[in-house]
Formats: sequence, C-alpha cells, structure tokens
Amino acid sequence: MDLLGIPIPDEGPVFLVAVAAHIVAGLTSVAAGIVAMVSRKGGRVHVGFGRVYVVGITVVFASMAVLAAIRWPLDNHLAILGLIALVATLFGFINRRRHGADRWHILAMGVSYVVLLTAFYVDNGPFLPIWNLLPAWSFWVIVGAPIIVRAILRRQRRTPEV
Repeated sequence: MDLLGIPIPDEGPVFLVAVAAHIVAGLTSVAAGIVAMVSRKGGRVHVGFGRVYVVGITVVFASMAVLAAIRWPLDNHLAILGLIALVATLFGFINRRRHGADRWHILAMGVSYVVLLTAFYVDNGPFLPIWNLLPAWSFWVIVGAPIIVRAILRRQRRTPEV
C-alpha cells in the first residue's frame, strides 16, 4: 500500500491502526511545535500548543513502540530516535518553569522537534522528492542547530539577570 508515494508495509490490522495513530500524532506534533515556537513564550497559545506537542510526542512514541515491535529489527533505529524525542520532550516539559532553566527547556524541546523530523526523514525521505537528496545530518546542522541556538540567545537577551 502507498500513501502519497510512501510505501506502508502490510503487517496486519494492528500495524495499520498504529500507523494511522502515528501519522496523526506526528502531524499534530509538527504543527503544534511550530505554533509553540513562534508564539509568545509563557502565553496561553505557547503553553496550550506546548501541551498538545507533549501529548502528540507521547502518542508518536507509543505508536512507534507498537510499530517497532511488529517490525523488529527493521525499525530499531526508529525506536532509538523515538526514545530520544520522548526523553528530550519530557526533560523540556519538566524544565519549563524552573528559574534559570529556559535554555534547557528550549534546548530539549528543540532537540525533540528536530529528532521528530529526522526520524520522519530517515524513514520516509528516500521516497520524497527533494528530501531524498539530503543526508539525515542536514536537519541537525542546517535546520535544527541554528534554530535552537537562536532561540536560546533570544531568550537570554530578554531575560534580566538576577
């Protein structure tokens, strides 16, 4: 079976339900992450979409665990990326309100977001136009790292020293 040019393995109904949940949660996480990134930090929009992002990443991880278990060891690399994304998300969520922890929150959530996109690329990039020309590390070096560093630096300039 194909979905927009991406092959979906036929591993049975449990696999297909997990894939559907995984896709919906992944798209939700990507969208919620973007809104949280561009909204005013600490505002209702940022907090609300940040919570949606955390729930989305949790569902992405849970569905990935099902998918990886069914297709082990073919998807074990995706299980590792999923675990990294979940741990980074939870670390960022825990550090969201601690005094002086803004940079850790931004770094962890940024890493989580970039790992989410990297896992998508690693699994689906070879089937997508333009994406199939980029190496997986490009998301870290070209996209992820500059965004994370910029966010941390902007936050430091806005936060008065105590």
